[in-house]
Amino acid sequence: MTGNLAHLTLAFGLLGNVVSFMVFLAPIPTFYKAYKKKSTEGFQSAPYVVGLFSAMLWIYYALLKTNVMLLITINSVGCFIETLYICFFLFYAPKKARMESLKLIVLLIVVGFGLIVALTQFLASGVTRGVIVGWICLVFSLCVFVAPLGVVRQVIKTKSVEYMPILLSVALTLSAVMWFFYGLLLGDFNIAIPNVLGFIFGVLQMILYYMYKNKKPVADEKITTSEAKNSEMEQQIPEFKDQKIIDVVKLETLMHSDIPTPKLHKNGYDAGHGDDKPKDPSNVPNHTIEVKA
Repeated sequence: MTGNLAHLTLAFGLLGNVVSFMVFLAPIPTFYKAYKKKSTEGFQSAPYVVGLFSAMLWIYYALLKTNVMLLITINSVGCFIETLYICFFLFYAPKKARMESLKLIVLLIVVGFGLIVALTQFLASGVTRGVIVGWICLVFSLCVFVAPLGVVRQVIKTKSVEYMPILLSVALTLSAVMWFFYGLLLGDFNIAIPNVLGFIFGVLQMILYYMYKNKKPVADEKITTSEAKNSEMEQQIPEFKDQKIIDVVKLETLMHSDIPTPKLHKNGYDAGHGDDKPKDPSNVPNHTIEVKA
């Protein structure tokens, strides 16, 4: 029975290493885009600094234990990959983003991790040290798994899954399952408990993806509505112009019909009067036409 549990633990640990390795490689397309643009504008270094900090914490915790070698292997690979990502980001980042990233690295990696190691080494010993570091890993992992709630909120608000790739969600869910069973079989709840939350959020992301993958984003619907309104206004404007033209034609017709055309002699005077002088302009009736707007 013990041998079977050991084999199952090894199997879940190996599978966890494979899936976690795939998760570590997920940002490669992002950095390829940054390489093509020669700029990291629009991207942030925080996820990679946090990933490096998490991997370093788990390595420190695993070194205090005796039977979690597979936790050391994957997080060592994770440290290497996350360091490459951070170096790449710093190389292509604008000056302001580079300085902010360096501040975060100093605050989290140098100060944060340094204080955890120093305090636990000097203020705790033996099993107590492992328990304290285990609780720190547990709390930090829970915070990391809660982070995707921002993406979930954005998906619900915009009805768009553009910023929630399904392959990454599936990989994170599988990783949570593997590490949960690995921690459960080892009897290490510092490993198992955070991955319960990771599994829940992973399933939630996949459900949201299949709910909204075929729906138009809210922004697109607003654009479509605006275009429809503009089209209606464009249709109304020609009709309004045509009505104005018709009104002008009617006005000209009215003016020509109300003003009589004088019959002229060869000398240019009115043939209807006995005298050969032109009429006094003051006696000519005025035709005033009131045009309403």
